[in-house]
Amino acid sequence: MSFRPLVPRLRQIPPRRNAILSVLDVGASKIVCLIARLSPMAPSDALRGRTHRCKVLGIGHQRSRGVKAGAIVDLDSAENAIRLAIDAAERMAGVEVDSVIVNMTGGRVSSQLYNAKVSIGGKPVSEYDIHRVLEAASAASARTGRNVLHALPTGFWLDATAGVRNPKGMVGEHLGAEMHVASCDGAAARNLMLAIERCHLRVEAVVATPYAAGLSTLVDDEAELGAALIDFGGGSTSVGVFAGGRLVHVDAIAVGGNHITMDVARGLTISIADAERLKTLHGACIAGPSDERDTIAVHRVGDDMDHPSYIPKSELARIIRPRVEEILELVRDRLKGAGLTAHAGRRLVLAGGACQLTGLPALARTIVSDQIRIGRPLGVEGLPESAKSPAFAAAVGLMVYPQVAGIEHFEPRRQGFAPGVGEYGYVARVGRWLKESF
Repeated sequence: MSFRPLVPRLRQIPPRRNAILSVLDVGASKIVCLIARLSPMAPSDALRGRTHRCKVLGIGHQRSRGVKAGAIVDLDSAENAIRLAIDAAERMAGVEVDSVIVNMTGGRVSSQLYNAKVSIGGKPVSEYDIHRVLEAASAASARTGRNVLHALPTGFWLDATAGVRNPKGMVGEHLGAEMHVASCDGAAARNLMLAIERCHLRVEAVVATPYAAGLSTLVDDEAELGAALIDFGGGSTSVGVFAGGRLVHVDAIAVGGNHITMDVARGLTISIADAERLKTLHGACIAGPSDERDTIAVHRVGDDMDHPSYIPKSELARIIRPRVEEILELVRDRLKGAGLTAHAGRRLVLAGGACQLTGLPALARTIVSDQIRIGRPLGVEGLPESAKSPAFAAAVGLMVYPQVAGIEHFEPRRQGFAPGVGEYGYVARVGRWLKESF
């Protein structure tokens, strides 16, 4: 038996077609809607995988409500926040949104690898054989209660020859394939889709957050040579590992920037709103030489608002650092447990709003990898200055996803049909080419 994902799938946008695209980034700290026009462009050396130029027409963002650790916990509050973000983007773009591509951070996003091998009897490998081996690899991935987000072939082998990129036309006795399947809890995906559908919108695709963030921040050489992306969100921290130009691993831990805010609020006995303000304006992971002398005003809960208390900035850093170290150590241990420390050690890219904490890259160099950079959205026009930051990496990556969706394998072949007819036959392929090109 083969699998069909319960979340909707998106066909790759044809290279010669213009399109208006709407995406929705549903996070624990903010909800962002972007509306963009995609127009065909010439190949780029740095971003070779992109076929279209993205120009943002409208943007709307709201404080997130009803979302915890990337999962919906209050349907009504989440629906209202989504409506406000989409309405702001529609007003700015002058476009009515009827469908969106959305990201998924919660629901215990995780990865599995599956292998399969089929016999081809010494004949040249056909498209039918490739789909047959991919279907065999995907058949083993069906798991009760899990929804498949991505099914990415990571490589083929032909007899004793491994690392084959495209086996079509090659000759051998046995064709093998390795499939990377990223999945999440089915209930979390259904509730996210329900919140969006209650806004009278259709969900076109659900994309894992670290995959989307990697699509917008990594250049092709990084994805080819091997790199790990850490997305520091408000309610969770997710990880995506890229190698050979493909996503090869995803993971997430339910600790993020909001936990740092709560630590500050408890440590200083102040309100959550004041803790968030202090973290944003003065927060750091490493205390500087002058932080013992510099003071900041805090209004403790129950104290007179006209008489604030004063603490050295170094005290704020002492509260923040242990939680950031915990997150980085959890990420390092997860990568080590998955056997991917080599890829992470080559290059580490930080994204998400919480990665902008002062001193976080320096701390990550001592714990995870010494090759680190901050990831910002690349190759997108029309973004306001406030959105050209790591906090919007996932939202921009959702606009890149339709350009690379074709590398995924989701539609299994019907059993028992001849290679020349049916969905993958000559007539069907010609029909699809005419439809997509004109």
